[in-house]
Amino acid sequence: MTKKERYQAVIEYFSQHIPEAETELAYRNEFELLVAVVLSAQCTDKRVNLVTPPLFKKYPDAQTMSKASFDDIFGLIRSISYPNNKTKHLMGLSSMLLEKYGGKVPMTVEELVALPGVGRKTANVITSVIDHQPNMAVDTHVFRVSARIGLTTSATTPLATEKQLIQHIPKELVHKAHHWLILHGRYVCLARNPKCDQCGIQNACKFFTKNRIDF
Repeated sequence: MTKKERYQAVIEYFSQHIPEAETELAYRNEFELLVAVVLSAQCTDKRVNLVTPPLFKKYPDAQTMSKASFDDIFGLIRSISYPNNKTKHLMGLSSMLLEKYGGKVPMTVEELVALPGVGRKTANVITSVIDHQPNMAVDTHVFRVSARIGLTTSATTPLATEKQLIQHIPKELVHKAHHWLILHGRYVCLARNPKCDQCGIQNACKFFTKNRIDF
C-alpha cells in the first residue's frame, strides 16, 4: 500500500464513522476553550471537565480571571497536574488578553503562542477548533497513532509529525483529522495494548500488517 492509498483509506474510514469528530473538552466560548486546553497539558480531558465548571462560574472571562488571586485559582484547579505553573499561566494569559486584545482570544498561531502557557499545540487546537484553520495539533496520541499506522515516517518531533500530516491531509479536513487521531489513540490504538481486534483500519495500518496479529 502506498502512502497516498493509506491516507485515503484512513480518511475514508473516519469520514464515514466519525464524521463530526470534535474535542471532548467542555467549553462555551473561545476563552473557556483556551483555559481548558492549557489545563489539559499532561492531564486527561475528563479531569479538566470536572474542574472547569466551578472555575468558569467564578471567572467566566479574561477580565474577571485577570483580577483573581493566585490562591483563588489554585484552589479551584489543585487536582489538575502542575497546578502551580498552570495557575500562573492562567493569570498571565488573562492579563495579556485584556491588555493586548481587549479580552478577546486572538486567532493566529503567532499571537497565541505569545501568551503565557500557550505552545504551538495549544495554539493549533484553538485555531482549528474555533476557526477550522488547517492547523494540526500534535499531542502524544496523534504522535503515536500517526507513526504506528504509517501516516508519518521517521518523525521524531511533534513538529515533524505535524508537517507530514498536513502535507497529505486535505486542508478542509485537517481540523477533523486532529480529533480522529486523538480519539482513535484514546479508545482503540492504546499505547501499551492497542485494541487491534476493534480497529476499523487494520488493512491500512503498518503496525497491524507487520505484526500479523491473529484474532
